[in-house]
Amino acid sequence: MSLGYAEKLSYIEDVGQVGMSEFFDSPHVLKEKRLNSTTLQRIKEIPNFKDSESAPHLRSRDPDPDSMGFLELLEDLQVLSHKDNCVSKHLVVFTGAGISTSCGIPDFRGPKGIWTLQREGKALPEASLPFHRAMPGVTHMALVELEKAGILKFLISQNVDGLHLRSGIPREKLAELHGNSFMEICRSCGVEYLRDFEVETIGLKETSRRCPVCGTKLRDTVLDWEDALPPKEMSLAEKHCRIADVVLCLGTSLQITPACNLPLRSLRGGGKIVIVNLQKTPKDPKASLVIHGLVDKVIAGVMDFLNLKIPLFVRIDLLEISIIQGLSKDRRYVNWLLRIASVHGHKAPLPFIKSVEVSSHSESFKAVVLQKQPFQLKRRTIRTKSFEIMVKLNFSDGCGCSCAMISLPVDFKISPECPKYDKNAIFKNLKEMAIKDRSCGKTAIVEKKMMLDPKSEFIVYAMVTNISWHDGVPTAPEDTSKSSVNLIKRQNGVKNGIRTSRKRRKFFSHEMGLKMESKGGFSYSVLRKNLKKKNPQQRAWHV
Repeated sequence: MSLGYAEKLSYIEDVGQVGMSEFFDSPHVLKEKRLNSTTLQRIKEIPNFKDSESAPHLRSRDPDPDSMGFLELLEDLQVLSHKDNCVSKHLVVFTGAGISTSCGIPDFRGPKGIWTLQREGKALPEASLPFHRAMPGVTHMALVELEKAGILKFLISQNVDGLHLRSGIPREKLAELHGNSFMEICRSCGVEYLRDFEVETIGLKETSRRCPVCGTKLRDTVLDWEDALPPKEMSLAEKHCRIADVVLCLGTSLQITPACNLPLRSLRGGGKIVIVNLQKTPKDPKASLVIHGLVDKVIAGVMDFLNLKIPLFVRIDLLEISIIQGLSKDRRYVNWLLRIASVHGHKAPLPFIKSVEVSSHSESFKAVVLQKQPFQLKRRTIRTKSFEIMVKLNFSDGCGCSCAMISLPVDFKISPECPKYDKNAIFKNLKEMAIKDRSCGKTAIVEKKMMLDPKSEFIVYAMVTNISWHDGVPTAPEDTSKSSVNLIKRQNGVKNGIRTSRKRRKFFSHEMGLKMESKGGFSYSVLRKNLKKKNPQQRAWHV
């Protein structure tokens, strides 16, 4: 979580203003902001606006006080049915920690923020789930749909949680100014490697892995306090902010320099800044519109008003199962090794697997439970005998189901020809089946490789491990309450194999009964019912 990131940062006394109060604009305040805005007048000045059929949403209903902020924000972002009448032609979104709090990741500067608690000398809250299992939320997925619709032109993020990239935002349309906790980069050939585990270092340091392309040691991408912003990311961000007519700032306090000054670049070209945040920001006076409220609620309302569906997020993880074989000296038996490993290398962790159970219908095969990584099983079998083994993958905390089953035929025959698999088509099919059946644990082969010396077969499996339901429906009927607390343990200043500095250890050394609060308690079903009561013709929310 941001907990781990905060622990790994170098210690500094002054982290800026923290503990800022949160504000929620009332319907009356939102109405006043709407009436005082110049944006509505700009829309009304579009030729033939009143008689045109190009803006059916704005004319189809009377303003609802409960969604007034949505309408006003929409008027800043409005994409009419005729492209020639677009108000926002180059929308850039600038995101901060506030968009990930609903994903279980604490923010930094709020009343219960990490740096707020740190300054008060209080222990940090326990993470609600492992960092590597955090999933994109409503805002992340709404931005994916806005990009696919051609509305969002570029996304700038200060977050290191990697959720924008994981959600499906194209890499070329994303600038991660402070890095990505799940990415390594080769400084020699420039290749980026996205991992399913949290990289162990920050501060652009060398990691324990090498680039498969050129052999150079890889480095992490997350900045420490004194590190400069990456030139490539900064250059793209500045370019798009300069040409943006709207920069939408979501869930950011706009305090960290120089990143916080990027939205101001749009003002020189006549662009506007829109801020949606629970706290006041130093850039509020420069903004055309400021909404104090939950980002998820505001963006969901905008998406509904635009008749755009917020897509579900289906998480697919990969692992490699290999069988390496060799003949005994008398050539009567086959000595074989079964290995379940990460696709990122045999020494890389496999964070979503807790244990592996291997069994077979054969009476001579003794079932075994593999508890520790690397998961390996050695056996000897009569050479002429073929059989089938069952591999039960027990998922770790934070996954949407308890396990997945894989049937693995073993006949010790190695073919030099490897079948071709369409990964994109397989991923699409897995996601569709998971959503249709509302269940995780489905698997499919996406890659198969053979080696002749030693005789080896390597199979890469894709499996659905989570589904993010925006209406709050769980991914599986089983009780997941045990996975919601105390998943990240801290003992003697060590977390996930990373030792914190002695200066910082005092903030993480004792347990705390503080539970992260869910802010706002927003319910899509309730809001949908309220909207339909006031306007029966309004479309239902997409879920």
